[in-house]
Amino acid sequence: MSWTKSRPTVSTTSGPKSRDIFALAWPMTLKAIMLHGTVVIDAYLVAALGEISLAAMGLAAAIAGFVLGAILAFSNAMQIRTAQAYGTRDPVFIKSVLASGMTISVVVGCIGLAIISIFGGTVVGIMAPTGEVATLAKDYLAVFAIVILAEAIGQCLSSFFNGCGRTKISLYSFCLSLPINIVASIAFIHGYWGLPALGVTGAAIGSAIAATVQVSFLIYQLSRHDSYLRKIHGWRQTNFAQTLKRHLIFALPIAVTFFSATFATHICTLIYAKLSLNAFAAMTLIAPWIMVAGTIGMQWAQATGIIVAQLLGQNEQEQVLDRFLSSAWRGAFIAAAFVAAIFLIVCLSASYLYSDLNTQTRSFLLSFLPILLILPFPKGSNAICGNTLRASGDTVYVMHIFVWSQWLFRVPATALAVLYFDLSVIWVLSILLFEECIKFPAFHRRIYRGEWKRAIVSE
Repeated sequence: MSWTKSRPTVSTTSGPKSRDIFALAWPMTLKAIMLHGTVVIDAYLVAALGEISLAAMGLAAAIAGFVLGAILAFSNAMQIRTAQAYGTRDPVFIKSVLASGMTISVVVGCIGLAIISIFGGTVVGIMAPTGEVATLAKDYLAVFAIVILAEAIGQCLSSFFNGCGRTKISLYSFCLSLPINIVASIAFIHGYWGLPALGVTGAAIGSAIAATVQVSFLIYQLSRHDSYLRKIHGWRQTNFAQTLKRHLIFALPIAVTFFSATFATHICTLIYAKLSLNAFAAMTLIAPWIMVAGTIGMQWAQATGIIVAQLLGQNEQEQVLDRFLSSAWRGAFIAAAFVAAIFLIVCLSASYLYSDLNTQTRSFLLSFLPILLILPFPKGSNAICGNTLRASGDTVYVMHIFVWSQWLFRVPATALAVLYFDLSVIWVLSILLFEECIKFPAFHRRIYRGEWKRAIVSE
Protein backbone atom coordinates (compact mmCIF):
# COMPACT_ATOMS: atom_id res chain seq x y z
CA MET A 1 0.00 0.00 0.00
CA SER A 2 1.53 3.33 -0.98
CA TRP A 3 1.48 6.23 1.42
CA THR A 4 -0.60 8.31 -0.95
CA LYS A 5 -3.43 5.81 -0.78
CA SER A 6 -3.76 6.05 2.99
CA ARG A 7 -6.24 8.47 4.42
CA PRO A 8 -6.37 10.47 7.64
CA THR A 9 -7.80 8.86 10.72
CA VAL A 10 -9.85 11.91 11.65
CA SER A 11 -11.26 14.87 9.84
CA THR A 12 -9.84 18.23 10.86
CA THR A 13 -12.46 20.35 9.08
CA SER A 14 -14.48 20.84 12.24
CA GLY A 15 -12.32 18.69 14.47
CA PRO A 16 -12.73 15.10 15.65
CA LYS A 17 -15.65 14.08 17.83
CA SER A 18 -16.43 11.34 20.31
CA ARG A 19 -17.41 9.05 17.46
CA ASP A 20 -13.83 9.29 16.16
CA ILE A 21 -12.55 8.19 19.55
CA PHE A 22 -15.09 5.37 19.60
CA ALA A 23 -14.01 4.23 16.13
CA LEU A 24 -10.47 3.79 17.43
CA ALA A 25 -11.31 2.74 20.97
CA TRP A 26 -13.73 -0.16 20.49
CA PRO A 27 -11.28 -2.40 18.58
CA MET A 28 -8.52 -1.45 21.03
CA THR A 29 -10.80 -2.20 23.97
CA LEU A 30 -11.81 -5.62 22.69
CA LYS A 31 -8.19 -6.40 21.87
CA ALA A 32 -7.02 -5.35 25.34
CA ILE A 33 -9.80 -7.34 26.98
CA MET A 34 -8.69 -10.40 25.03
CA LEU A 35 -5.08 -9.73 26.02
CA HIS A 36 -5.89 -9.52 29.71
CA GLY A 37 -8.52 -12.18 29.11
CA THR A 38 -5.71 -14.65 28.58
CA VAL A 39 -4.98 -14.42 32.30
CA VAL A 40 -8.71 -14.44 33.17
CA ILE A 41 -9.28 -17.55 31.05
CA ASP A 42 -6.30 -19.32 32.60
CA ALA A 43 -7.46 -18.34 36.10
CA TYR A 44 -11.01 -19.52 35.42
CA LEU A 45 -9.88 -22.85 33.96
CA VAL A 46 -7.26 -23.44 36.65
CA ALA A 47 -9.70 -22.49 39.44
CA ALA A 48 -11.35 -25.89 39.01
CA LEU A 49 -8.06 -27.48 40.12
CA GLY A 50 -8.21 -25.72 43.50
CA GLU A 51 -6.52 -22.92 45.44
CA ILE A 52 -3.01 -24.40 45.22
CA SER A 53 -2.97 -24.45 41.41
CA LEU A 54 -4.58 -21.01 41.30
CA ALA A 55 -1.95 -19.57 43.63
CA ALA A 56 0.83 -21.12 41.52
CA MET A 57 -0.50 -19.56 38.35
CA GLY A 58 -0.93 -16.18 40.03
CA LEU A 59 2.65 -16.24 41.31
CA ALA A 60 4.11 -17.28 37.93
CA ALA A 61 2.01 -14.69 36.07
CA ALA A 62 3.27 -11.99 38.45
CA ILE A 63 6.90 -12.82 37.68
CA ALA A 64 6.35 -13.10 33.91
CA GLY A 65 4.41 -9.87 34.15
CA PHE A 66 7.61 -7.96 34.85
CA VAL A 67 8.88 -8.73 31.34
CA LEU A 68 5.49 -8.35 29.66
CA GLY A 69 5.14 -5.03 31.43
CA ALA A 70 8.43 -3.80 29.97
CA ILE A 71 7.35 -4.88 26.49
CA LEU A 72 3.97 -3.18 26.86
CA ALA A 73 5.69 -0.06 28.21
CA PHE A 74 7.77 0.48 25.09
CA SER A 75 4.79 -0.51 22.93
CA ASN A 76 2.74 2.30 24.43
CA ALA A 77 5.53 4.74 23.57
CA MET A 78 5.60 3.24 20.07
CA GLN A 79 1.87 3.85 19.68
CA ILE A 80 2.12 7.54 20.53
CA ARG A 81 5.20 8.12 18.39
CA THR A 82 3.56 6.37 15.44
CA ALA A 83 0.49 8.61 15.82
CA GLN A 84 2.69 11.70 15.78
CA ALA A 85 4.48 10.47 12.65
CA TYR A 86 1.17 9.58 11.00
CA GLY A 87 -0.07 13.10 11.64
CA THR A 88 2.93 14.61 9.81
CA ARG A 89 2.32 12.37 6.76
CA ASP A 90 6.08 11.70 6.50
CA PRO A 91 6.79 8.10 5.31
CA VAL A 92 10.43 8.33 6.42
CA PHE A 93 9.22 9.18 9.93
CA ILE A 94 6.83 6.19 9.84
CA LYS A 95 9.56 3.80 8.71
CA SER A 96 11.94 5.11 11.37
CA VAL A 97 9.39 4.63 14.15
CA LEU A 98 8.60 1.05 13.08
CA ALA A 99 12.23 -0.05 12.78
CA SER A 100 13.29 1.63 16.03
CA GLY A 101 10.32 0.37 18.01
CA MET A 102 10.73 -3.22 16.85
CA THR A 103 14.44 -3.23 17.66
CA ILE A 104 13.84 -1.98 21.18
CA SER A 105 10.93 -4.38 21.82
CA VAL A 106 12.84 -7.49 20.78
CA VAL A 107 15.90 -6.53 22.81
CA VAL A 108 13.75 -5.87 25.90
CA GLY A 109 12.02 -9.25 25.53
CA CYS A 110 15.32 -11.13 25.26
CA ILE A 111 16.81 -9.34 28.26
CA GLY A 112 13.69 -10.12 30.29
CA LEU A 113 13.85 -13.82 29.46
CA ALA A 114 17.49 -13.93 30.50
CA ILE A 115 16.64 -12.35 33.86
CA ILE A 116 13.79 -14.82 34.47
CA SER A 117 16.08 -17.71 33.56
CA ILE A 118 18.69 -16.59 36.08
CA PHE A 119 16.59 -15.30 38.98
CA GLY A 120 13.03 -16.58 38.43
CA GLY A 121 13.43 -19.88 40.26
CA THR A 122 14.91 -18.17 43.31
CA VAL A 123 12.11 -15.61 43.50
CA VAL A 124 9.45 -18.32 43.18
CA GLY A 125 11.11 -20.34 45.94
CA ILE A 126 11.12 -17.36 48.29
CA MET A 127 7.59 -16.09 47.62
CA ALA A 128 5.62 -19.35 47.20
CA PRO A 129 3.62 -20.29 50.32
CA THR A 130 4.32 -24.02 49.83
CA GLY A 131 6.77 -26.20 47.91
CA GLU A 132 3.99 -27.56 45.72
CA VAL A 133 2.99 -24.05 44.67
CA ALA A 134 6.64 -23.28 43.84
CA THR A 135 7.02 -26.37 41.63
CA LEU A 136 3.84 -25.67 39.68
CA ALA A 137 4.79 -21.99 39.22
CA LYS A 138 8.22 -22.90 37.81
CA ASP A 139 6.64 -25.31 35.31
CA TYR A 140 4.23 -22.60 34.18
CA LEU A 141 7.06 -20.07 33.72
CA ALA A 142 9.15 -22.45 31.62
CA VAL A 143 6.43 -22.68 28.96
CA PHE A 144 5.29 -19.06 29.24
CA ALA A 145 8.66 -17.93 27.84
CA ILE A 146 7.23 -18.61 24.36
CA VAL A 147 4.43 -16.12 25.07
CA ILE A 148 6.99 -13.49 26.05
CA LEU A 149 8.92 -13.87 22.79
CA ALA A 150 5.74 -13.66 20.73
CA GLU A 151 4.50 -10.60 22.61
CA ALA A 152 7.79 -8.76 22.04
CA ILE A 153 7.00 -8.75 18.32
CA GLY A 154 3.21 -8.75 18.47
CA GLN A 155 2.76 -5.82 20.85
CA CYS A 156 5.09 -3.64 18.78
CA LEU A 157 3.15 -4.39 15.59
CA SER A 158 -0.19 -3.85 17.33
CA SER A 159 0.96 -0.44 18.57
CA PHE A 160 2.15 0.49 15.09
CA PHE A 161 -1.25 -0.36 13.57
CA ASN A 162 -3.05 1.49 16.38
CA GLY A 163 -0.96 4.62 15.91
CA CYS A 164 -1.82 4.60 12.20
CA GLY A 165 -5.52 4.35 13.07
CA ARG A 166 -5.86 0.72 11.92
CA THR A 167 -6.97 -0.60 15.28
CA LYS A 168 -9.11 -3.37 13.79
CA ILE A 169 -6.05 -5.33 12.67
CA SER A 170 -4.94 -5.82 16.27
CA LEU A 171 -8.47 -6.82 17.19
CA TYR A 172 -8.63 -9.42 14.42
CA SER A 173 -5.39 -10.96 15.65
CA PHE A 174 -6.91 -11.57 19.07
CA CYS A 175 -10.19 -12.78 17.63
CA LEU A 176 -8.12 -15.44 15.90
CA SER A 177 -5.96 -16.36 18.88
CA LEU A 178 -8.52 -16.29 21.71
CA PRO A 179 -10.56 -19.39 20.73
CA ILE A 180 -7.30 -21.21 20.07
CA ASN A 181 -6.17 -20.31 23.57
CA ILE A 182 -9.38 -21.58 25.15
CA VAL A 183 -9.49 -24.89 23.29
CA ALA A 184 -5.78 -25.62 23.66
CA SER A 185 -5.75 -24.70 27.37
CA ILE A 186 -8.73 -26.91 28.17
CA ALA A 187 -7.19 -29.78 26.23
CA PHE A 188 -3.80 -29.58 27.93
CA ILE A 189 -5.11 -28.82 31.42
CA HIS A 190 -7.46 -31.79 31.56
CA GLY A 191 -5.88 -34.12 28.98
CA TYR A 192 -8.67 -34.28 26.41
CA TRP A 193 -8.41 -35.88 22.94
CA GLY A 194 -5.49 -38.06 23.91
CA LEU A 195 -3.29 -35.20 25.12
CA PRO A 196 -1.50 -35.34 28.50
CA ALA A 197 -3.25 -33.74 31.49
CA LEU A 198 -0.70 -31.09 32.52
CA GLY A 199 -2.76 -28.97 34.91
CA VAL A 200 -1.33 -25.48 35.40
CA THR A 201 1.37 -26.06 32.77
CA GLY A 202 -1.35 -26.91 30.25
CA ALA A 203 -2.77 -23.40 30.62
CA ALA A 204 0.63 -21.95 29.71
CA ILE A 205 0.86 -24.22 26.65
CA GLY A 206 -2.53 -23.00 25.44
CA SER A 207 -1.40 -19.39 25.79
CA ALA A 208 1.86 -20.11 23.95
CA ILE A 209 0.09 -21.69 20.97
CA ALA A 210 -2.36 -18.78 20.74
CA ALA A 211 0.39 -16.14 20.99
CA THR A 212 2.33 -17.79 18.18
CA VAL A 213 -0.70 -17.76 15.90
CA GLN A 214 -1.44 -14.14 16.76
CA VAL A 215 2.03 -12.79 15.94
CA SER A 216 2.08 -14.74 12.68
CA PHE A 217 -1.13 -12.99 11.65
CA LEU A 218 0.27 -9.55 12.51
CA ILE A 219 3.45 -10.14 10.50
CA TYR A 220 1.32 -11.15 7.53
CA GLN A 221 -0.76 -7.96 7.84
CA LEU A 222 2.37 -5.82 8.01
CA SER A 223 3.72 -7.35 4.81
CA ARG A 224 0.31 -6.96 3.17
CA HIS A 225 -0.41 -3.32 4.06
CA ASP A 226 2.98 -1.69 4.69
CA SER A 227 5.43 -3.36 2.32
CA TYR A 228 5.94 0.07 0.71
CA LEU A 229 8.08 1.05 3.71
CA ARG A 230 10.87 -1.21 2.42
CA LYS A 231 11.21 1.12 -0.59
CA ILE A 232 11.53 4.26 1.52
CA HIS A 233 15.15 5.43 1.71
CA GLY A 234 16.80 7.21 4.59
CA TRP A 235 16.03 7.67 8.27
CA ARG A 236 14.47 10.39 10.40
CA GLN A 237 17.94 11.30 11.66
CA THR A 238 21.25 11.01 9.78
CA ASN A 239 21.50 7.21 10.27
CA PHE A 240 19.69 4.37 12.00
CA ALA A 241 21.80 4.60 15.15
CA GLN A 242 20.82 8.25 15.64
CA THR A 243 17.21 7.45 14.75
CA LEU A 244 17.15 4.66 17.33
CA LYS A 245 18.66 6.97 19.93
CA ARG A 246 16.06 9.68 19.24
CA HIS A 247 13.23 7.14 19.49
CA LEU A 248 14.64 5.85 22.77
CA ILE A 249 14.88 9.38 24.21
CA PHE A 250 11.20 9.92 23.43
CA ALA A 251 10.11 6.43 24.52
CA LEU A 252 12.09 6.04 27.73
CA PRO A 253 9.97 8.28 30.01
CA ILE A 254 6.78 6.62 28.71
CA ALA A 255 8.33 3.19 29.08
CA VAL A 256 9.51 3.98 32.59
CA THR A 257 5.98 5.11 33.45
CA PHE A 258 4.34 1.92 32.24
CA PHE A 259 7.10 -0.37 33.45
CA SER A 260 6.99 1.26 36.86
CA ALA A 261 3.22 0.71 37.00
CA THR A 262 3.55 -2.94 35.98
CA PHE A 263 6.54 -3.50 38.25
CA ALA A 264 4.75 -1.94 41.21
CA THR A 265 1.62 -4.01 40.47
CA HIS A 266 3.55 -7.25 40.44
CA ILE A 267 5.59 -6.35 43.50
CA CYS A 268 2.26 -5.84 45.24
CA THR A 269 1.07 -9.19 43.88
CA LEU A 270 4.11 -10.87 45.38
CA ILE A 271 3.29 -9.16 48.68
CA TYR A 272 -0.30 -10.40 48.36
CA ALA A 273 1.13 -13.93 48.40
CA LYS A 274 1.77 -13.38 52.10
CA LEU A 275 -1.96 -13.00 52.75
CA SER A 276 -3.95 -16.02 53.86
CA LEU A 277 -4.50 -18.59 51.11
CA ASN A 278 -8.18 -17.59 50.65
CA ALA A 279 -7.41 -13.86 50.65
CA PHE A 280 -4.60 -14.33 48.11
CA ALA A 281 -6.85 -16.45 45.92
CA ALA A 282 -9.50 -13.68 46.01
CA MET A 283 -6.94 -11.04 45.02
CA THR A 284 -5.67 -13.33 42.24
CA LEU A 285 -9.20 -13.63 40.88
CA ILE A 286 -10.19 -9.96 41.10
CA ALA A 287 -6.92 -8.51 39.73
CA PRO A 288 -7.51 -9.77 36.15
CA TRP A 289 -11.09 -8.47 36.28
CA ILE A 290 -9.78 -5.05 37.32
CA MET A 291 -7.43 -5.11 34.34
CA VAL A 292 -10.01 -6.44 31.89
CA ALA A 293 -12.92 -4.19 32.85
CA GLY A 294 -10.60 -1.25 33.40
CA THR A 295 -9.37 -1.45 29.81
CA ILE A 296 -12.65 0.11 28.67
CA GLY A 297 -11.69 3.42 30.25
CA MET A 298 -7.98 2.99 29.55
CA GLN A 299 -8.43 2.32 25.84
CA TRP A 300 -10.78 5.28 25.52
CA ALA A 301 -8.00 7.39 27.01
CA GLN A 302 -5.37 5.84 24.72
CA ALA A 303 -7.54 6.45 21.66
CA THR A 304 -7.86 10.05 22.85
CA GLY A 305 -4.08 10.27 23.06
CA ILE A 306 -3.66 8.86 19.53
CA ILE A 307 -5.97 11.49 18.05
CA VAL A 308 -4.36 14.29 20.07
CA ALA A 309 -0.93 13.19 18.79
CA GLN A 310 -2.20 13.15 15.20
CA LEU A 311 -3.79 16.59 15.59
CA LEU A 312 -0.61 18.02 17.07
CA GLY A 313 1.34 16.48 14.19
CA GLN A 314 -1.00 18.36 11.85
CA ASN A 315 -0.50 21.62 13.84
CA GLU A 316 -4.23 21.85 14.57
CA GLN A 317 -5.74 24.95 16.18
CA GLU A 318 -6.13 25.17 19.95
CA GLN A 319 -9.92 25.62 19.71
CA VAL A 320 -10.21 22.26 17.93
CA LEU A 321 -8.08 20.58 20.58
CA ASP A 322 -10.18 22.09 23.38
CA ARG A 323 -13.47 20.93 21.85
CA PHE A 324 -12.09 17.48 21.23
CA LEU A 325 -10.75 17.00 24.74
CA SER A 326 -14.04 18.14 26.31
CA SER A 327 -15.87 15.57 24.22
CA ALA A 328 -13.34 12.90 25.16
CA TRP A 329 -13.77 13.64 28.85
CA ARG A 330 -17.54 13.24 28.71
CA GLY A 331 -17.09 9.87 27.05
CA ALA A 332 -14.58 8.86 29.72
CA PHE A 333 -17.17 9.25 32.49
CA ILE A 334 -19.65 7.13 30.55
CA ALA A 335 -16.96 4.48 30.16
CA ALA A 336 -16.25 4.63 33.91
CA ALA A 337 -19.93 4.03 34.72
CA PHE A 338 -19.93 1.03 32.41
CA VAL A 339 -16.83 -0.38 34.12
CA ALA A 340 -18.46 0.04 37.54
CA ALA A 341 -21.48 -1.90 36.28
CA ILE A 342 -19.22 -4.76 35.19
CA PHE A 343 -17.62 -4.89 38.64
CA LEU A 344 -21.09 -5.00 40.17
CA ILE A 345 -22.07 -8.00 38.06
CA VAL A 346 -18.82 -9.87 38.75
CA CYS A 347 -18.94 -9.40 42.52
CA LEU A 348 -22.63 -10.28 42.82
CA SER A 349 -22.08 -13.36 40.64
CA ALA A 350 -19.03 -14.66 42.51
CA SER A 351 -20.90 -17.60 44.02
CA TYR A 352 -21.92 -18.74 40.55
CA LEU A 353 -18.69 -17.98 38.68
CA TYR A 354 -16.40 -19.58 41.25
CA SER A 355 -18.62 -22.18 42.88
CA ASP A 356 -15.70 -24.60 43.22
CA LEU A 357 -13.81 -22.30 45.58
CA ASN A 358 -13.99 -21.89 49.34
CA THR A 359 -16.90 -19.87 50.76
CA GLN A 360 -14.53 -17.40 52.42
CA THR A 361 -12.76 -16.74 49.11
CA ARG A 362 -16.10 -15.87 47.50
CA SER A 363 -17.09 -13.65 50.43
CA PHE A 364 -13.88 -11.67 50.01
CA LEU A 365 -14.79 -11.05 46.36
CA LEU A 366 -18.18 -9.65 47.35
CA SER A 367 -16.62 -7.37 49.97
CA PHE A 368 -14.53 -5.67 47.26
CA LEU A 369 -17.64 -4.15 45.63
CA PRO A 370 -17.80 -0.67 47.32
CA ILE A 371 -14.21 0.09 46.31
CA LEU A 372 -14.66 -1.17 42.76
CA LEU A 373 -17.74 0.98 42.17
CA ILE A 374 -15.77 4.20 42.84
CA LEU A 375 -12.36 3.32 41.40
CA PRO A 376 -13.14 3.72 37.63
CA PHE A 377 -14.06 7.41 37.85
CA PRO A 378 -10.83 9.03 39.13
CA LYS A 379 -8.82 6.41 37.26
CA GLY A 380 -10.50 7.23 33.93
CA SER A 381 -10.11 10.98 34.34
CA ASN A 382 -6.44 10.60 35.27
CA ALA A 383 -5.94 8.43 32.19
CA ILE A 384 -7.34 11.11 29.87
CA CYS A 385 -4.88 13.63 31.34
CA GLY A 386 -1.92 11.28 31.18
CA ASN A 387 -2.44 10.22 27.57
CA THR A 388 -3.05 13.80 26.42
CA LEU A 389 0.16 14.99 28.05
CA ARG A 390 2.14 12.09 26.57
CA ALA A 391 0.77 12.87 23.12
CA SER A 392 2.16 16.39 23.44
CA GLY A 393 5.58 15.10 24.49
CA ASP A 394 5.19 16.05 28.16
CA THR A 395 6.30 12.56 29.09
CA VAL A 396 8.69 13.32 31.94
CA TYR A 397 6.02 15.06 34.03
CA VAL A 398 3.62 12.13 33.58
CA MET A 399 6.42 9.74 34.52
CA HIS A 400 7.05 11.58 37.78
CA ILE A 401 3.38 11.50 38.80
CA PHE A 402 3.13 7.76 38.27
CA VAL A 403 6.51 6.78 39.67
CA TRP A 404 6.27 8.77 42.90
CA SER A 405 2.65 7.82 43.62
CA GLN A 406 3.54 4.14 43.17
CA TRP A 407 6.84 3.95 45.01
CA LEU A 408 6.20 6.50 47.74
CA PHE A 409 2.63 5.38 48.40
CA ARG A 410 1.18 2.22 46.84
CA VAL A 411 4.05 -0.24 47.29
CA PRO A 412 5.06 0.79 50.83
CA ALA A 413 1.41 1.08 51.88
CA THR A 414 0.71 -2.43 50.59
CA ALA A 415 3.77 -3.82 52.34
CA LEU A 416 2.78 -2.18 55.63
CA ALA A 417 -0.85 -3.30 55.32
CA VAL A 418 0.03 -6.93 54.60
CA LEU A 419 3.37 -7.59 56.27
CA TYR A 420 3.21 -5.32 59.32
CA PHE A 421 -0.34 -4.39 60.25
CA ASP A 422 -1.94 -7.60 58.88
CA LEU A 423 -5.00 -5.63 57.69
CA SER A 424 -8.04 -7.15 56.05
CA VAL A 425 -7.77 -7.79 52.31
CA ILE A 426 -10.51 -5.17 51.77
CA TRP A 427 -8.20 -2.42 53.06
CA VAL A 428 -5.37 -3.79 50.95
CA LEU A 429 -7.47 -3.39 47.80
CA SER A 430 -8.57 0.13 48.80
CA ILE A 431 -4.96 1.31 48.39
CA LEU A 432 -5.58 1.33 44.62
CA LEU A 433 -8.34 3.92 45.06
CA PHE A 434 -6.27 6.10 47.38
CA GLU A 435 -3.46 6.14 44.82
CA GLU A 436 -5.76 7.53 42.10
CA CYS A 437 -6.91 10.28 44.45
CA ILE A 438 -3.29 11.26 45.10
CA LYS A 439 -2.56 11.59 41.34
CA PHE A 440 -5.74 13.53 40.53
CA PRO A 441 -4.67 17.13 41.41
CA ALA A 442 -1.27 16.93 39.71
CA PHE A 443 -2.71 15.62 36.43
CA HIS A 444 -5.62 18.02 36.13
CA ARG A 445 -3.65 21.12 37.08
CA ARG A 446 -1.20 20.41 34.24
CA ILE A 447 -3.97 19.93 31.67
CA TYR A 448 -5.72 23.17 32.63
CA ARG A 449 -2.49 25.15 32.19
CA GLY A 450 -2.73 24.41 28.44
CA GLU A 451 0.91 24.17 27.33
CA TRP A 452 0.18 20.77 25.73
CA LYS A 453 -1.90 22.47 23.02
CA ARG A 454 1.13 24.36 21.71
CA ALA A 455 3.54 21.42 21.50
CA ILE A 456 5.46 20.86 18.24
CA VAL A 457 5.72 17.08 18.05
CA SER A 458 7.47 16.93 14.68
CA GLU A 459 10.72 18.27 16.14
